[in-house]
Amino acid sequence: MDGVILVINAGSSSIKFSVFAPAAQGDPRAGPRGQVEGIGTAPRLTVPGHADRALDPARVADHEAAMRVIHDWLVEHHAGERSVAAIGHRVVHGGMRFTAPVRIDAEVMAELQRLVPLAPLHQPHALAAIRAGAAAAPGVAQYACFDTAFHRTQPRLAQLFALPRAFSEEGVLRYGFHGLSYEYIAQRLKTVAPRIAAGRVVVAHLGNGASLCALAGGRSVATTMGFTALDGLMMGTRCGSLDPGVVLYLIRERGMTPDAVESMLYHDSGLGGVSGISSDMRVLLASDAEAAREAVALFVHRILRELGALAAVLGGLDALVFTAGIGEHAPQVRAAVLQQARWLGLDVDAAANAAGGPCISPDGTAASAWVVPTDENLMIARHVRALHDGIGESAQ
Repeated sequence: MDGVILVINAGSSSIKFSVFAPAAQGDPRAGPRGQVEGIGTAPRLTVPGHADRALDPARVADHEAAMRVIHDWLVEHHAGERSVAAIGHRVVHGGMRFTAPVRIDAEVMAELQRLVPLAPLHQPHALAAIRAGAAAAPGVAQYACFDTAFHRTQPRLAQLFALPRAFSEEGVLRYGFHGLSYEYIAQRLKTVAPRIAAGRVVVAHLGNGASLCALAGGRSVATTMGFTALDGLMMGTRCGSLDPGVVLYLIRERGMTPDAVESMLYHDSGLGGVSGISSDMRVLLASDAEAAREAVALFVHRILRELGALAAVLGGLDALVFTAGIGEHAPQVRAAVLQQARWLGLDVDAAANAAGGPCISPDGTAASAWVVPTDENLMIARHVRALHDGIGESAQ
């Protein structure tokens, strides 16, 4: 591959990017990471160690302009590797069709557009960044890597809701998300903890978005997120599992519109909603407020409930792996989970947990506990390199 791989993760008002250079052997080499945030309002380019500057709002009013800023910065500062060989995009929803990363063309874009109703708060921004990438770097190959694809190995029963069959046939199913993170962890375990990599493992991706995934032999067999990224665990601002009757009550009895309910469930619930203080676990752990303690306790409680369910699906548990922002950096949360899950054969080594692992369980426990940092961007870069070099498989 000549040139660099540009990995893009687009949000509503920001585009995060990572640069990976080709390597003769092993993984692509990680280069600068940064973002353009405040698109359309107070745009700013931030590249740690390289750039931090305000941008003209009139010139950076949309994703297309932000992608031009990123592309121009890369061309200017990556001397010797000026060309962008390929662009890889994190796309939240691939539906049932896309079971692996794919090169983007007009047909793929049309299908991804069709999936917008399944991920209305995420999919449109990814599509905007893809269109912007085509405008900023015409002729450069672009690839979509999906958060849902890793979970397509799940058995049919794990994907079904108990709804009339017609809805399932139309695609109302449990898709699961955070798949790029789980895929990376499944591969990383082969090096970090080979003795459990092929066993019964639950991975806890705990961040502002949070979920658990049950792995059997490194393959997803069940996960806590479902039709949308609202399901399952309590999150930073998302509610997690909720009785559907609550939604009906809010609409019928409280007079809330569907849009208002959606906004509340995505943006005003979770740690932030329960605590009334912050959605940031660091702030809550440092607080003496009872509401903060209750929010953290509820977060742990929801993990324990879902962990028990996934262990039942697996028929036992060989290991629990913590990853993502909270999972990697909140030893108090890890300790609380492990201490309350001793019935599963888990326990915590206090010193190892405080040090961040990788193994944080005492010797001799029936099930081991680990901290393994995730790297979704590297996972995307791996996929892009494989497809671009013709050694990967397309899901078209």
